Amino acid sequence: MSTVFVSVGMSLDGYIAGPNARPGNPLGDGGPPIHTWMYETATFRERLGFGAGGETGPDDDIVRHTFDRIGANVMGRRMFDEGEVGWPEEAPFGTPVFVVTNHAREPWVRKGGTTFFFVTDGIESALAQAKEAAGDKDVRISGGADVVRQYLSAGLVDELDIELAPVLLGSGNRLFDGLAGAGDIRLRTEGRVAHLRYRVAK
Repeated sequence: MSTVFVSVGMSLDGYIAGPNARPGNPLGDGGPPIHTWMYETATFRERLGFGAGGETGPDDDIVRHTFDRIGANVMGRRMFDEGEVGWPEEAPFGTPVFVVTNHAREPWVRKGGTTFFFVTDGIESALAQAKEAAGDKDVRISGGADVVRQYLSAGLVDELDIELAPVLLGSGNRLFDGLAGAGDIRLRTEGRVAHLRYRVAK
């Protein structure tokens, strides 16, 4: 049975995109540094066709494991619109991608195994189609923040992986804004708290 998971980069002050995110400015002003760690890994470079090179080690292991477990992706229309103008011809998913939208469109087939399907009848339908397509692999809710919040609020997410970058954006699109009361969504980890320690750059 597929696990439904979110794996998302986030700034230290809770944003997954900076202000003014739009096609041509994906992730918004100041947002790309949230993902710098991933861009430099060997697996991500290979996945985007950048050729050999890149860093190996724990960060690369996380990226490889995440890609390897995905059988299908779900995303919102805004994330798709931002990515459509910038993704290469061989889009970096390699799976079916189900786009939650109000606007119907024919499937968009890309090289390398990625096909975007546009789902107009809600998040549950998109997830059901993604699970069927994923087979025995997992389904990733890719983003953006609004779609992630919808799936969290509906109780449809099994795992939430946050890659917390030492970046402060100050404004933009917060992952957890507008969610129901704290008691409605409960998160568990191996311990009771995650301890983070940073040095302040002078």
